[in-house]
Amino acid sequence: MRGCVAGRGAEWCGKSLGQPRSIAVRRYHSPVSTPDFPKRDPAEPAFWDLRYDAGFAPWEASGVPAQLSAFVARAARPRTVLVPGCGAALDVRFLAESGWNVLGIDFSHEAVARARAQLGDHVNRVRYGDFFAPIAGEPFEVVYERAFLCALPRRLWRAWAARVAQLVEPGGALSGFFFFDAAERGPPFGLAGQAELDELLAPAFERVEDAPVPDSTDVFRGKERWQAWRRR
Repeated sequence: MRGCVAGRGAEWCGKSLGQPRSIAVRRYHSPVSTPDFPKRDPAEPAFWDLRYDAGFAPWEASGVPAQLSAFVARAARPRTVLVPGCGAALDVRFLAESGWNVLGIDFSHEAVARARAQLGDHVNRVRYGDFFAPIAGEPFEVVYERAFLCALPRRLWRAWAARVAQLVEPGGALSGFFFFDAAERGPPFGLAGQAELDELLAPAFERVEDAPVPDSTDVFRGKERWQAWRRR
């Protein structure tokens, strides 16, 4: 498969394993030809800039997930929350409209531009930034995970775990959606099982919620779980 990592990653790389398929077949966007992207490292902004510039983002949901809505509804008060890899920032907008002090960051300039175009009065809630670099306002009460860990190559996962432990204040939460898939390649890069996620997070976090996800996008359907982890 040219211009992409083969395997499960065809979902995000923009090329299927056989004949090119219309994105509309998978109900992500209006009928267009599937883009054929040049090979890039998903750890680099250029990988994501190409996809957002082409309007190809099958990992983006069209609505606010029910479990995020419930998480916000049962909070005793609004929280400070970081959304890393925020993309088009639909969840950032929901959190801001719910009164939460939210910051979304993304290292793709194209993603940030797309987010700002739809954030309206909340445009300043998103900024260009690197998850692994210092972030003004850290630590946060909550880090919201959605399609960020699975976008990172596995070689960065231990660094992700160490960094998220820095970004969540003691007693705070890492909450969101975690993608499990036995396929070797990506993105999305799937966790091999719960034990792998436990190994990454258990030194600094305690898992307090775990549930199936009823409203996943097609890319993640049947392969992700909502989890909340409390910072020790």
